[in-house]
Amino acid sequence: MDGQLSALQARLQHRFADPRLLTRALTHRSFSADHNERLEFLGDSVLNLAVAALLYNQLSELPEGDLSRVRANLVKQDTLHHLAEALGLSDVIRLGEGEARSGGQKRPSILADALEALIGAVQLDAGYLAAEALVHRLFRDVAINPQMPAVAKDPKTELQEWLQGRKMKLPIYRVAGTLGAPHKQTFDVECEIPELSAVERGIGASRRAGEQAAATAMLLALKARPK
Repeated sequence: MDGQLSALQARLQHRFADPRLLTRALTHRSFSADHNERLEFLGDSVLNLAVAALLYNQLSELPEGDLSRVRANLVKQDTLHHLAEALGLSDVIRLGEGEARSGGQKRPSILADALEALIGAVQLDAGYLAAEALVHRLFRDVAINPQMPAVAKDPKTELQEWLQGRKMKLPIYRVAGTLGAPHKQTFDVECEIPELSAVERGIGASRRAGEQAAATAMLLALKARPK
């Protein structure tokens, strides 16, 4: 495994000063209590900011709404899954026995989450600029063009735009609980809009999927409100 981790760091073009961060980023909750979900939370925010800066510079003519939709295309699970596969994360991810038996090494949600955790680990290891540089390297060969906004908006993006259009703050997402065995968990996620005293929940096979389900529920509730 040491040789595989060394090769991964070469592909990342980042050598960890604290190797424990790298190990934690590659550890699924089914393997150990010292898992990667907090790093994933951090990496998700770093990823969004770094991609936003990338798009701001590359697509200077696009308005805010279109930039948001392009970003949604780039940070969605499918895109991150392909980037994680290209890095070889399926060969180094640490999974519990049950999760490994059920094909967790190839599961898109697990690999996408691990990639975000790696970004978060680089942020803690060397600071934001190193993490931003990693994100830009990851997306170097991804085609980014103004036509990408034609892809349908995901629920989180649609909810964000709905709130921004009304000068409201972004929603707050939190994991309310997890259900099921460690190798086959589902995430119960809350979506809260404090300004509207509104809370909705959604269930998904990953934190990301739970957030999308909660955003969908919130959108339905908002659209059903009297105008």
